Amino acid sequence: MSAGWTVRVLTLFPEMFPGPLGHSLAGKALAAGIWSLEAVDIRYFAGDKHRSVDDAAFGGGPGLVMRPDVIDAALSAVMGVSGPERTGPQAAAAGPLVYLTPRGRPLTQDRVRELAAERQVTVLCGRYEGVDQRVLDAWAVEEISVGDYVLSGGEPAAIVLIDACVRLLPGVMGDAETLAEESFEGGLLEYPHYTRPQEWRGRKVPEVLASGHHENIRAWRRTQSEATTRERRPDLWSRRPVPSAVKEGKSR
Repeated sequence: MSAGWTVRVLTLFPEMFPGPLGHSLAGKALAAGIWSLEAVDIRYFAGDKHRSVDDAAFGGGPGLVMRPDVIDAALSAVMGVSGPERTGPQAAAAGPLVYLTPRGRPLTQDRVRELAAERQVTVLCGRYEGVDQRVLDAWAVEEISVGDYVLSGGEPAAIVLIDACVRLLPGVMGDAETLAEESFEGGLLEYPHYTRPQEWRGRKVPEVLASGHHENIRAWRRTQSEATTRERRPDLWSRRPVPSAVKEGKSR
């Protein structure tokens, strides 16, 4: 069975993959051929006997920077095009090229959905102080951040990105309705969940959830999602889609 979605990861530590992606839903889907993973060792493309991939930063300062010539050689080999061709007709066939960095645009569920719809995605994992900006510019790399914090390298962030994409692929999740009710769908965070026992340490499950009245349950869950989003993520709340009925009411 040929894989329907392919991700190529350029890294200094290919042994970190598949890692957690080899287990649970992602692992089962990988074994079933729903998606495929290629971990590429960047050091293979270094030109000297020491396989050097970094050097001191121009302008001084602590830390090292990954060399543009090494990254360029790795990208050219893996993607089958050169940097200038990224804006040409071969760009679509090569697929999106993502660099994971704290200075990138925040990863959103909408962008995850778009990446999961691609045929293949290439992910570049940085180390040290990052990658020389010139090669990022030459390849028109999309810079993405998985959060406002700093990791020791791009590999953990790549695993996060890949897992988010894989679970959206057809055949990975058992119940498609589960995806429609998750956080960030419709611009809202997800409502709270409860299971048995109905009373635990003096805390009871909300009565509406045990009522069997599906319309009331849907209304309760919607209210909870809205309240949680307003409280915890006012940025999301301010950007949520406004129902057409509300828009019409405002326009009158």
